Amino acid sequence: MLLIGKGTVFTRDAAAPLIKDGGVLTEEGKILSIGKFEDLKKAYPRAQVVDAGGQLIMPAFINCHHHIYSAFARGLQLSGYAPKNFMEILEGMWWRMDRVLDVEDSRLSAAATYMSCIENGVATVFDHHASYGEVQGSLFAIAREAENFGVRSCLCYEISDRNGRERLEEAIAENIAFADHAKKNPRRLAGLIGLHASFTLRDESLAAVAERNTSGYGYHIHVAEDPIDENRCIKEHGMRVVERLKRFGIVNDRSIAGHCVHINDEERRILKEADMMVVQNPQSNMGNAIGAQDAMALLSEGILLGLGTDGFTSDMLESVKVANLLIKHSKKDATVGFTEACRLLFENNPEMTKRTFGVETGVLREGAAADVIVMEYDAITPLDENNLNGHLLFGMNGRNVVTTVTDGVLRMYRRELLGIDKERVVAQIRERAGDFARRVNRV
Repeated sequence: MLLIGKGTVFTRDAAAPLIKDGGVLTEEGKILSIGKFEDLKKAYPRAQVVDAGGQLIMPAFINCHHHIYSAFARGLQLSGYAPKNFMEILEGMWWRMDRVLDVEDSRLSAAATYMSCIENGVATVFDHHASYGEVQGSLFAIAREAENFGVRSCLCYEISDRNGRERLEEAIAENIAFADHAKKNPRRLAGLIGLHASFTLRDESLAAVAERNTSGYGYHIHVAEDPIDENRCIKEHGMRVVERLKRFGIVNDRSIAGHCVHINDEERRILKEADMMVVQNPQSNMGNAIGAQDAMALLSEGILLGLGTDGFTSDMLESVKVANLLIKHSKKDATVGFTEACRLLFENNPEMTKRTFGVETGVLREGAAADVIVMEYDAITPLDENNLNGHLLFGMNGRNVVTTVTDGVLRMYRRELLGIDKERVVAQIRERAGDFARRVNRV
């Protein structure tokens, strides 16, 4: 039993949004009670007190589209790499990398990513993995690191025809095996069937995936990230991407469509009709110069639109800042974006987590998951439940997180990771990343 306090508790619960001098009591992975810290301390004298130092106490963050395997890409110098478009970025960097990644690379990439998640107050991650250097066992290796660091994880493996039939079959098998395994621990793990994108999957392959998915698992796929996805689909299949995916049963309320930058009104209608989840990744889209998702249109359609980072970062406050700016910039309207971006992170990401894991997150109230962070922040202007998001977007980032609790377990306290020898783990990651850089430059 943990008692986190005292501090200013921002619950994101409309019934009691702000508790000054408050505390959060957790037990067995759930929130037991919220109230005045001294009252809780008196009522539960045996609870382990996690000193919040009078700082801000709030729900942990969620990342709805990550790429753990990208951890070794930071600062990577690739011989002969001079891309001129999105396809050359994929072929010259990401597909070149994932052809080399083996299980140990995947494990240590996960350790690096999950460490960053805890340090940035992220308690839940939806990841989309690829490691065609060694497919079998890769999701299980990532899941072990998820357990070590205490990050709730929805994992999948990126099925694609780009590496041949044998590798495609291995990818299907890894997805199914892991999704079956995840059902043993549904509060902490989930499995979806990962698909790269329409333009790297033949009809025969999509049919094979659908046939093998006898348990009815949802899918996690990149949709119309770049115009090439739509253009090839129209040329080769005579239809747009979402329509094609629908024909194979991929469009449903258990599935996630990443990006959706170049879909049209009819495709949005299909997504809404199926209640399919969509994730925006603003930093990645801007970095690849592929365009801006029409978040306003998706939200107006009533689509459940979440926020991810696409491997760009594990800091969700950085992502929501860019989401706000990208909406403004693309609409050429400074009066929109703020409310919508905050809705993605603070409302819709928790709803996607609830739909996938069956647990309530993103709120501090009795019975919700005990995913709690403490943020160190000395506000120089008034701060209350009505302007908290303004302070988060314009005054803070993930490095303001000093304490992280996931599922009722203290993972980081005053910026020190607990139960993890960070120096040893970082040394292993650094050595492996250096070796990986040498290996990838030989292909």
